[in-house]
Amino acid sequence: MTLVGTTPQNTTPPPRLPVRERSAAREAGGGLSPMLTRLAAERATGVLEREAGALYLAEGRVVHAESPLAPGLDVLLLTHGTLDGASWQQALDRADADHGALRLLLDADRIPRGALEVCHLGALYDAAYFALAPSSTPGRFRYGAGHPFGGLRPVAVGALERETLRRRELLDRLWPDPLADGAPLMRAEAFAAPAPTARQRAVLALVDGVRTASDIARELGRQAFHTLVDVRRLAAAGLLTALFPPPPPAPQPHLPPGAPGAPGGAGTAGAAGAPPAANPPPGASLPRVNDPDITLLKRLRDALEAL
Repeated sequence: MTLVGTTPQNTTPPPRLPVRERSAAREAGGGLSPMLTRLAAERATGVLEREAGALYLAEGRVVHAESPLAPGLDVLLLTHGTLDGASWQQALDRADADHGALRLLLDADRIPRGALEVCHLGALYDAAYFALAPSSTPGRFRYGAGHPFGGLRPVAVGALERETLRRRELLDRLWPDPLADGAPLMRAEAFAAPAPTARQRAVLALVDGVRTASDIARELGRQAFHTLVDVRRLAAAGLLTALFPPPPPAPQPHLPPGAPGAPGGAGTAGAAGAPPAANPPPGASLPRVNDPDITLLKRLRDALEAL
């Protein structure tokens, strides 16, 4: 008879699998813009122009921000009737270096101070989120430059950077694919998807394959970041997807005049020299921009990477 020995079971639990720390980018002092940190330390006044927006400083604190990716303060004030257009335009016309448009609105009792401060701070944080995004070009600071809006409640640079990092991490937890933030959006068929909220239905109603999240935010008169939250939740639910940008056109070889394929040469169509439209070969299929199988696999991959 052969005796088979058994190894005593080890009661020590196995080590935990390593998990990526998504907040590793959080450094002392924020670290989003070393130039902005230095300007805050020297209590500078002026405007820091970055690739995706601008931050206006007064004595080292941020008093206003703007970005082409975020609706401006005027959109937030006028879209929902918080302020009438005539009062806004009058304040802009009278604004100068000593009296900004926001201060003039308060002095004329056109809007309650609390409502204006809430709108202004919301627009400031919204635009700063995009202005502080990673940039491929260096920033430029112009000393002494101001904004006609003026400022009401300045924000410390450290607080602004912490809030920007918090927003990045929130979006990453909702859906770790940033493609939907800037690409055109289109609706997708989802099975057993949760019913969208009223806010999300308003976003879906404007999804047409052309508009981006920023376009939708501007039409709705909402902050762009709040719209990104809705967009990422809808993407996670499979209710919308982002259109991939088309590939850049291939460079055309330089041909001498009169050569086949050159303007005016043989093989060209019409007097304008436009090449004839190329038809796909028989049996070839055009690429599917938003294949549902690819979208599902992409969502599974992102969910596994987020573990």
